Amino acid sequence: MAIEQPATRPANPRFSSGPCAKPPTYDLSKLAGAPLGRSHRAPVGKAKLLAAIDGTRELLGIPEDYRIGIVPASDTGAVEMAMWNLLGPRKVEMIAWESFGAGWVTDVVKQLKIDAEVKTADYGEIVDLTTVDPKNDVVFTWNGTTSGVRVPNGDWIADDREGLTICDATSAAFAQDLPWDKLDVTTFSWQKVLGGEAAHGVIVLSPRAVERLESYTPAWPLPKIFRLTKGGKLIDGIFRGETINTPSMLAVEDYLFALDWARSVGGLKGLIARADANAAAIHAFTYANDWIDNLASDPATRSNTSVCLKFTDKRIKDGASFAKAVAKRLDGESIAWDIGAYRDAPAGLRIWCGGTVETRDIEAMLPWLAWAFETEIAAQG
Repeated sequence: MAIEQPATRPANPRFSSGPCAKPPTYDLSKLAGAPLGRSHRAPVGKAKLLAAIDGTRELLGIPEDYRIGIVPASDTGAVEMAMWNLLGPRKVEMIAWESFGAGWVTDVVKQLKIDAEVKTADYGEIVDLTTVDPKNDVVFTWNGTTSGVRVPNGDWIADDREGLTICDATSAAFAQDLPWDKLDVTTFSWQKVLGGEAAHGVIVLSPRAVERLESYTPAWPLPKIFRLTKGGKLIDGIFRGETINTPSMLAVEDYLFALDWARSVGGLKGLIARADANAAAIHAFTYANDWIDNLASDPATRSNTSVCLKFTDKRIKDGASFAKAVAKRLDGESIAWDIGAYRDAPAGLRIWCGGTVETRDIEAMLPWLAWAFETEIAAQG
């Protein structure tokens, strides 16, 4: 006997964790002002890039003495740029509790061949952050996109630290309140919380990070696309919109639209509130249903953007196959697209809850999740 489907469908089934849903008011016609076919070095191009930098500073509350640059290769490029330029002069601690953090460990230990101290935790858990030595450089992910586990706060970072903090904040920026005085290098991409187009990254440098850049030369060669200094001085133009390589002016226009939309919903506080409401709807659903739970074991570390779920029903025979079948069923009904767990993560689902997602769509999707679960339980016999 077929299980009855819910009556209400989400208006937008885009719950992918990257690239993420566009802002609700998005339309391609809103990008008509993009200077296509023009040089990014022309006055109009530079003005657009500077507006993107200034808008980022305004919305995120980044201090005036911090530098903001638009760089190639998304958040990955920005993190790699930071590590290749800055690591080496003092001991490094690498902390990871999900796949992207683990990737940074691999880059530092196997590619840069730095004898780093590596601290890891299983999916759903987090490293004991109080063990980080303020004398060391530390590389970490603020919000684990593939595990749904985030840093609860910056209290563990010493104000009088000697080392640099290098933070991958790609699914935290614009959804979580980042303590800028605790962060020396922060990276993210447009394609996450603001639903921007892929391929562009942002790197934010504190004065301490700039001082390191201008006083330290890495032992390894740097590709041109990574270089932030010339003759021992910061390449200041990068932080005024003079990008290292050619950016997409269409993607820049898209980001400017997203920044305007963010202002319209109350800026950073409004974006955080929207993400919190989305995540809260899912948390309430897990509390009400004993067959599903949050992968993050500690409520204090649960992400409000990449919410990762696990099935806990003992009737499930093959967790990986079951989770894929549920995701496929929801995809086929155009209820929720791209919500399967990340390939390296435990079997389950990953539902994006950033500010561009409407809470009413989350609420409309959840009864369908229950339908898909019940249907798959019945199908496995």
